[in-house]
Amino acid sequence: MGNLWTDKAKFQSWLDVEIAACEANYELGKIPKNAMREIRQKAAFDPERILEIESEVRHDVIAFLTNINENVGDAGRFIHVGMTSSDVLDTGLALQLKASVKLLQKEIQSLEDVIRFQAKAHKGTVMIGRSHAIHGEPITFGFKLAGWLAETNRNSDRLKRLGTDISVGQISGAMGTYANTDPEVEKLTCKKLNLTPDTASTQVISRDRHADYIQTLALIGTSLDRFATEIRNLQRTDVLEVEESFAKGQKGSSAMPHKRNPIRSERISGLARVLRSYVVAALENMALWHERDISHSSIERMMLPDCSVTLHFMLREMTEIIKGLGIYPKNMLRNMNIYGGVVFSQRVLLALVENGMSREEAYRVVQKNAHLAWNQDGGDFKRNLESDQKVMEKLTSNQLINCFNTEIHQSNLDVIWDRLEI
Repeated sequence: MGNLWTDKAKFQSWLDVEIAACEANYELGKIPKNAMREIRQKAAFDPERILEIESEVRHDVIAFLTNINENVGDAGRFIHVGMTSSDVLDTGLALQLKASVKLLQKEIQSLEDVIRFQAKAHKGTVMIGRSHAIHGEPITFGFKLAGWLAETNRNSDRLKRLGTDISVGQISGAMGTYANTDPEVEKLTCKKLNLTPDTASTQVISRDRHADYIQTLALIGTSLDRFATEIRNLQRTDVLEVEESFAKGQKGSSAMPHKRNPIRSERISGLARVLRSYVVAALENMALWHERDISHSSIERMMLPDCSVTLHFMLREMTEIIKGLGIYPKNMLRNMNIYGGVVFSQRVLLALVENGMSREEAYRVVQKNAHLAWNQDGGDFKRNLESDQKVMEKLTSNQLINCFNTEIHQSNLDVIWDRLEI
């Protein structure tokens, strides 16, 4: 990904645009055959020479064209005819963004694959579900991962759509009115570059497309942040249901040798903040003066490479984290069954109602026994129920035992598995 955003890659995208525009003009009979041959053979650039020229002329595209013409000679007079700088800048940028999206799609596919594998492997690995960070009811680790997979699938679809929306070029000249260039040149040039002509460019391609790019990358990064935050919480010492892999020789703390910290997940959470921080700048870039100004240019030189490289790294990192997760089913069962299975309270409530007790009375009875067990040394919800006359008048021992069975919490998971084709 980093190679897409070097000066060399940027200048190459500009050259690709200029050559494609020359080819279009040649096909329309506006460039002699000999001149076109000279352009094809000799058009080249030297990044250091371009920067040297730019230090004098203070204009990057002029410096680029000057360097190209130093190599091409007289045929260079047919290069950039009827075009404005943004025709080159924005169309070249579209090539970089399109290539960037393609790399991101590759990485998100790898992430999909590893989440799918783990979800399938742990469909029946029972653990506690939590709301407000408090124990709720049993789920499975595979079910948790299925939610991650569904979100990753949506993010993959977002990238696919983004790849189309960002693949837009312009060869419309100053102000975008085609006053000095044939619209057919734009059509042919974009076709050669596998881009679509912008519907109505001004002197630039409108920055809503680029804001969409940044917002989409930030959204995907925030999904990764959600996954990372969950891993961090599940790795807490008092939970320890999953754990990042810990390499041989790895150290967790300079002072505390016992430490095994979720540093990779923390890294993802931190980098997601970087991506989100650029969203405001991308939205601000949309409000340019009249047909254009260059207030957007400086931030884009930082923002677009930063966000592209950062998300690319984050996707790879999350793929490796999930692939190497330590998963501890025994700890999951231990945590779920704390205090004698208070997390099965709803099943007991429903069983009492089904056997004739009013819902209000059943709720009071179940809550009382659950709270007696909650956070008590040796607290045991099931034992409390067995000692409660009101409960045992309504339920047999087998009925009560069935309330503490996790099978019902897994019985309909195939609905989700079928949707996700796991």
